[in-house]
Amino acid sequence: MKYNQAIIALLLAIASAAAWATPCDAVKDKIDAKIKAHGVKTYTLSVVPAAEVKEQKVVGSCEGGAKKIVYKRE
Repeated sequence: MKYNQAIIALLLAIASAAAWATPCDAVKDKIDAKIKAHGVKTYTLSVVPAAEVKEQKVVGSCEGGAKKIVYKRE
C-alpha cells in the first residue's frame, strides 16, 4: 500500500509541474499512462472542479489549479 502511495505522490509531483501549461485531458492521459505502466489495472481517473474535491486522492491539477484529477482504485 505504501508503494502505491509513493507512486501516486510521484505522479502528482510530475503532473503538477506540467499542469500549468497543458489542458486537463493531456495531463490526465500522462497520469493514466504512468499508472498503467506500474501494472495497476482497475482504477478510475476523473477531472473535477477543485471545490468539489472532498476525500478523493488528488493525483494532478490543471487549468491553473481550478480543476483536479482524482484517482480511485477499484
